[in-house]
Amino acid sequence: MDELNHSLAVDVAGAFPTVVERLGGRLYWGLRRISGSHQEAEDLAQETLIRAYKALVDYPEERIIALRLDPWIWTIALNLGRNHIRDRARRPRFVGLVDDVASDDPEPVDTGVWDARLSRLSAPQRTAVVLRHVVGMGIEEISEATGRPSGTVKADIHRGLTRLRTIMEDEK
Repeated sequence: MDELNHSLAVDVAGAFPTVVERLGGRLYWGLRRISGSHQEAEDLAQETLIRAYKALVDYPEERIIALRLDPWIWTIALNLGRNHIRDRARRPRFVGLVDDVASDDPEPVDTGVWDARLSRLSAPQRTAVVLRHVVGMGIEEISEATGRPSGTVKADIHRGLTRLRTIMEDEK
């Protein structure tokens, strides 16, 4: 993405649509798996991109050129996600009177199965597994985005996948 970094350094407004195009889908799907909600993932992805844009506008050219874009944006996304989960826990939950199964979520119907499986992992394991196997990030990028050592990230992924296998075997 060095070429993209140079484009951003020269013209953030002109190059940012390319950032959205390259990272937007992966950002949404990663946040979708982490949050378990289509709407929350959309909101968090949008807020992440807005905050990234606002920050880049104020960054000097040298900083933008040196920036590792994927981990930097994922750091923003994960921080927003943690704040959102903390704030959500403080608010009362409203229960609807009608159980409507229709959804505008573009995922297949069985997505709730994976949401349930992933929700049984610890937060660090879920984040590491999703960033590695849904988003496709490398270990070092995940380490940078989460602020955890790469060895810890590897362990989180390994333990998370082992736990998912156990969960799936118990379902049989």
